[in-house]
Amino acid sequence: MKTKIPLLILLFFLTKNAFAQQTSVENSYPKVAGYMGILHPLNTWSADGTSTGNFGAIYTIGFPAGINILKSDKIGFSFEFVPTIRSENGVSKMNNFLFHPGVMFRFKHGLTLVTRAAFETSGRYGFTPVLNKVVKKNKHSNYFVAIPLPVRFGNDRPTTYTLGFQFGVGF
Repeated sequence: MKTKIPLLILLFFLTKNAFAQQTSVENSYPKVAGYMGILHPLNTWSADGTSTGNFGAIYTIGFPAGINILKSDKIGFSFEFVPTIRSENGVSKMNNFLFHPGVMFRFKHGLTLVTRAAFETSGRYGFTPVLNKVVKKNKHSNYFVAIPLPVRFGNDRPTTYTLGFQFGVGF
């Protein structure tokens, strides 16, 4: 019996601090979150002229999926991967894959600015500022809309500037 009492006292002091330092999961960082969505390019401008994206004989759609590592309520890092499918003349194929890492700057009211680097399998590279807005927040997920503005260089083609529309779900 004598050996049980010191053991219980020792156990009490070891566990007391562990429980006293627990904080809410909602306010602890870093946090990891994922998301997936659908991306529609709307308009592209270059020295060769203007392309109206998906409003002609060609239809392009991207499927962004990513992982966000949130350092705080204000900043985080994001890894995004975007396979793109293009349909033209009755033939559809995956025509590009984009690796899109970036830094997230989070603001009030569900607004986020993401500054992304861009590396495409088509041989193009560049950057993409993205303005993102959470439109519906649930307990374990949220729905968002985003306006990406890709700027691309390389592969012996003129610089392009594109306006896109993206929507998706974060979890």
